[in-house]
Amino acid sequence: MALSENKQKMLRGELYHAFTPELIAERDRCARALKRYNSASASEVSRRRLVELWRDVLGDKTPLPPKKDNQEEDDKLFENEPIILSPIVIDYGTNVRVGPGAFINFNCTILDTCLVTVGARTLIGPNVSLYSGTHPLDPELRNGTQGPELGKEIHIGEDCWIGGNVVVLPGVRLGRGCVVGAGSVVTRDVPDFHVVAGNPARVLRKIETRMDPKQSTTSEEAKQEGAEKPMGEMNGTT
Repeated sequence: MALSENKQKMLRGELYHAFTPELIAERDRCARALKRYNSASASEVSRRRLVELWRDVLGDKTPLPPKKDNQEEDDKLFENEPIILSPIVIDYGTNVRVGPGAFINFNCTILDTCLVTVGARTLIGPNVSLYSGTHPLDPELRNGTQGPELGKEIHIGEDCWIGGNVVVLPGVRLGRGCVVGAGSVVTRDVPDFHVVAGNPARVLRKIETRMDPKQSTTSEEAKQEGAEKPMGEMNGTT
């Protein structure tokens, strides 16, 4: 089915109108899918069912693997699927991509006006907000629900750690292996393997890791510090 010109503009990050019947219907679809997912996550359902419901939120039609008779063996089929705790709130779902082994803690909000990606093995703390949507500064153009809005893609790399209550603003790209201190507001791109914190978030240090191709070695002292230093200390709050 061909996309409308209005939706194409939305996905391209151009001015578009959000309160059209088409986009209202898409958000309603996502809201219904989220209600099923959030309700199921709070009850005793199988891992298979949770994956199925999560894919429904994303509009992902990929078929699940054939079911195993043994529950433990069946659960292992989904051990690389991302884990998303409820409740979670998303606008459209179809513009969200979450990589294998990623973890999103409860009360996450994703405004996926444009594409929002979360890389493999990335850990996202509670109450994190990823805002790809924004509005014109001129109030005459903004014009409440009658005016246009726009957005910019958000891309979070593999192996990142985002602390609780972080806000990521439109157009931000977090490089691989980044750490974002709790309570930070990320307004600009973060290079690979760096720690940022604050409002607005600023670079605090480079992370020493053998995962970084630009680093040849990593000292045991640096690895221990990375494992033991509290996030509050990295954020300068203790």
